[in-house]
Amino acid sequence: MPTIELLPLRDLQSCCSPVTGEVMSAQHAESLAKTLKALADPARLRLLSMVAAHQDREACVCDLTEPLGLSQPTVSHHLKVLVDAGFLTRSKRGTWAYYALADGSLDAVAQLLAVPA
Repeated sequence: MPTIELLPLRDLQSCCSPVTGEVMSAQHAESLAKTLKALADPARLRLLSMVAAHQDREACVCDLTEPLGLSQPTVSHHLKVLVDAGFLTRSKRGTWAYYALADGSLDAVAQLLAVPA
């Protein structure tokens, strides 16, 4: 399976105007598409919502596997993609990894797709 290099959201915020603000360059479109691809998976969208709904908006990978109905390695892969794309942060506590929503990450995507008033 080919590896896709995702551009973290913080890089998108510094380089890219909203989709509807001006004609998008090919490079901007490529960067945005790679980042949005991280969200374009039902399991990843569910993981984001599960983390957001969890107490303190933080969840252990051990809390996400069973409700998602996927194996631990598969869940860990999806979580890594979301971390690499800038949507989640990861912290290690003992043998467990905890994931939290990255501050402003979903707002950043919404702003990139927003239609100006």
